[in-house]
Amino acid sequence: MTQSKAKKRTPAVFGWFSSLAEVFREGDMWTRLSALIMGLGQLKRGQVIKGLLLMAFEALFIWFQTGFGWQYLKDFGTLGTNAQARVWDEAAQIFRRVPGDNSMLILLFSVLTLATFIPFIAIWVINMKSALYVQKQAEKGVKPNSFVEDVKTFLDERFHITLLTLPMLTLVLFTVLPIVFMILIAFTNFDKNHQPPGSLFTWVGMTNVTDVFWGDQLKSQTFFGILGWTLVWAVFATFTNYIFGMILAMMINKKGIRFKKMWRTIFVVTIAVPQFVSLLLVSKMFTDTGVVNVLLQQWGLMSGPIPFLTDPTLARILVIVVNLWVGIPYTMLMTTGILMNIPADLYESAAIDGAGPVRQFISITLPYMIFVTAPQMITTFVGNINNFNVIYLLTTGGPLTLDYYQAGKTDLLVTWLYKLTVNEQNYSLASTIGIFIFLIVGSISLVVYNMTGSVKKEDQFQ
Repeated sequence: MTQSKAKKRTPAVFGWFSSLAEVFREGDMWTRLSALIMGLGQLKRGQVIKGLLLMAFEALFIWFQTGFGWQYLKDFGTLGTNAQARVWDEAAQIFRRVPGDNSMLILLFSVLTLATFIPFIAIWVINMKSALYVQKQAEKGVKPNSFVEDVKTFLDERFHITLLTLPMLTLVLFTVLPIVFMILIAFTNFDKNHQPPGSLFTWVGMTNVTDVFWGDQLKSQTFFGILGWTLVWAVFATFTNYIFGMILAMMINKKGIRFKKMWRTIFVVTIAVPQFVSLLLVSKMFTDTGVVNVLLQQWGLMSGPIPFLTDPTLARILVIVVNLWVGIPYTMLMTTGILMNIPADLYESAAIDGAGPVRQFISITLPYMIFVTAPQMITTFVGNINNFNVIYLLTTGGPLTLDYYQAGKTDLLVTWLYKLTVNEQNYSLASTIGIFIFLIVGSISLVVYNMTGSVKKEDQFQ
C-alpha cells in the first residue's frame, strides 16, 4: 500500500476518535461539560431548543436504563436463577403460583437494552461535535443556527438522512435484532427440557457448535449428511432447471415453430397454479396407493408398488424431477427475452464458419446467457438451499431414518431446522443450524458472485 493511500484511509479508521480528542483538546468548560450533560454547550451559545432536546434525550435514556433495562441486564450473565414455582397454600388448600425469572424475556430485553446504547453513543458524539462547532462560531462572532434553520437542513443538504432514517430503523428492529437474538440462543441450552418460566435455560458456551461438528456423533452425522444432500439438491435443482428451461425457450423461439404464443401460454399455466397445490397433488400421486402405482400395477408393468416416497434414493430423485416441473417455466420466461436480444449476426457468422447448432449453443448462447444471468443463478442457488416448499410438501423430509437426529433422508438444513423448532422445541440447536446456513449461503454468494464475468467484465457487455 502506498503512503498516499494509507493517509486517505487513516481518517476513515481513526476519524471518530480524533474528532472526540479535538473536542476535549479545543473545547472550553461548557463544551467539555456537554460530555456529562448533553446539550449544555448548545444552551450556553443560545441554541435553547436543541440543547433542551439533547438533555431530554439523555434523561429519557437514563430513565429507560434505570427503570426498565437494568432489571433485565443485571441477570444477563445467568439468564435467571429463580424459576417460577407452585407452592401449596395450607390455609387456602390450593397451589399458588410464585413468580420467578423468565430466561426468554431476560435475553430478549437485554439485547434490546444493549441496542439502545448504539443510538445513544451516536447522539452523544453528535452532541459533542455540535458543542465544539457552536463554540468556534461564537468565538468568530457568528450567530449559531437556530433550531428552525437546523431542521431545514434535513430537507436540503441532509435530506438523505431524513429518507434513510425510517428504513434503517425498521431494518434494525425487524432484521438485525432478531438475528442477534437468534445467534445468542445458539449459545444456550434452550430446548424442550428448559422452557421458561417453569424451567430456565442458561449459557452453555460452544456446546451446541461442538455437538454439531464432533461432540455428538448422531448430531454430527446428521448435520454433515444433510449438508451434503442440501448442496447436491441445490446444484441439481438450479442447473437442471436452468439448462432445460433455456433449451425449451430455444425450441419455442426457433424459426419455423408455429403457435409460439400457444406453447408459451401452456407452460405459463403451470406458474399460474399455486406451487403448494401442485406439490401436494404430486405427493399424493406417488404414494404406495397413489394413482401412479395403481396404474402401473393395473397395466401389469409392476407386481407391487414402487416405493417412491419410502426409498431414500427414489425419494431424492423424485424431488429433483418434480422440481423440474415447478421451475422450468420460470427459466423459460426469463431466458426467452434474453435469447431474443442475442445479435443474429453472431449465429450467421458461426454458421458460415461451419459451426453446427451444438457448437453455436456452447460458444455463443451459453456464454451470453451465463454472463447476463449469473447473479440470478446465484440467487436461485441460494433459494434452493433454503427451498422449504418443494421438500416439505412432497416428502416432509422423509423417509425417516435412525441414522439421523430428528430428520429424514430428503431433509434439507432448513427443513431440519424447522423440525427441530416446531416438533422438538430444540431452539438452541436450531439456532446453531441457522447460523451455519447463513455462513454457507453468505460465503458461497460472495465468492461466486465476485468470480462471475458479470462483475469482472461488466464494462465489456455489449
